Amino acid sequence: MQTVVLAAGQGSRMGVLTDEMPKPCLPVAGRPLVSHTLDAAAEAGASRFLVVVGYGADQVRDALGDSHDGVPIEYCEQPEQRGTADAVLCARSRLADAPFVVLNGDALYDAASLASVYDHVPSVGAAVVDEPSQYGVLSLADDAGAVGSDGRAVSGDGGVAGRVLGVTEKPENPNSDLVNAGAYAFPAAAIDALGDVAESERGEFELTDLLAELCATEHVEAVPFSRWIDVGRPWELLAANEWQLGELSRRVDGDVAPGATLEGDVVVEAGATVRDGVTIEGPALVQSGATVGPNAYVRGATLLGPDVHVGHAVEIKNSVLARGTNVAHLSYVGDSVLGERVNFGAGTVVANLRHDGEPVELTVRDRRRSTGRRKFGVVVGHGTKTGIDTSIDAGVTLSPDSRTTVGESVTRDR
Repeated sequence: MQTVVLAAGQGSRMGVLTDEMPKPCLPVAGRPLVSHTLDAAAEAGASRFLVVVGYGADQVRDALGDSHDGVPIEYCEQPEQRGTADAVLCARSRLADAPFVVLNGDALYDAASLASVYDHVPSVGAAVVDEPSQYGVLSLADDAGAVGSDGRAVSGDGGVAGRVLGVTEKPENPNSDLVNAGAYAFPAAAIDALGDVAESERGEFELTDLLAELCATEHVEAVPFSRWIDVGRPWELLAANEWQLGELSRRVDGDVAPGATLEGDVVVEAGATVRDGVTIEGPALVQSGATVGPNAYVRGATLLGPDVHVGHAVEIKNSVLARGTNVAHLSYVGDSVLGERVNFGAGTVVANLRHDGEPVELTVRDRRRSTGRRKFGVVVGHGTKTGIDTSIDAGVTLSPDSRTTVGESVTRDR
């Protein structure tokens, strides 16, 4: 089925990580985030991709090329990011007069559940979340089977959960934790209806308004997802990597010293080097050009991107280190996301736990938000450098090209 993939936004909730890179291109298990979306779609039944691009359009094009898993890709430009319905409208002239699927290009979908969206037209993907007020909350008919006696939705099993009555965007007091997962199967008639979507109170043209119109005239099925992540904020990028790194199978193509220890599902790509005394506990991916050690310790779901350097006696735990980043000797990085070309001076230590045991908070769009994680470290923008013996508190964000001085203790965003 023809599939529109929305990949035009900057991803402002990612903060410093998208200053130079569109969110669909952020690294997840060694590949751009959006490529995992296309993986699931190709497996679920996509026959043709129309990828809507805008911010960082050339980066998205370069990342995806002209096909994915044998499915051809065409690109449509959205000059201004004016909402999801406007994004699909930019692709309308390329759509054949046939049903179509729309997917968010910054989400991870399990392919089996997504296949059920493709099999049911019209339908919308549904998922249970802990913070439904941050999403569009779905209302289902009273006879729908999506919500159990405990008030939580059932898991996806390749079937449907019931009829959707409507969707309420980011309600203050949601009456359900079942939300729109950003996966839609529309009938052909919806192609013409795109042009009738009115501007919302938020000043955007929203696909959920088209969904609401469809719910008023047709039986729209809710398809529950057994696994889904909306990768909107830095801690969700960590969760996406945890998911996809957990799918790895052990493979060692690079240069691993005899005195190194690899435990579990560790992938060392050709061109990567693991030196003596290193221990890596999977799932972990060491990409081409990266060097680890000597005497370093890497554990948890960790991505060491291309040309990353992890020095002597460094510990990296459950983190993402993007291309060209260097963590010098005697440093610790835990539960953190480091952008490209970051340089941590020797002895730089990241805190990842609050003394009161509460979830770590992080700034998102100028507001402190709970990550929902007891352990979360820092988010570091591209090109940042720390002086030796720098310590950085849990939940701190460092802007691109930031600098710290020798022995500095960083307790606030900068």
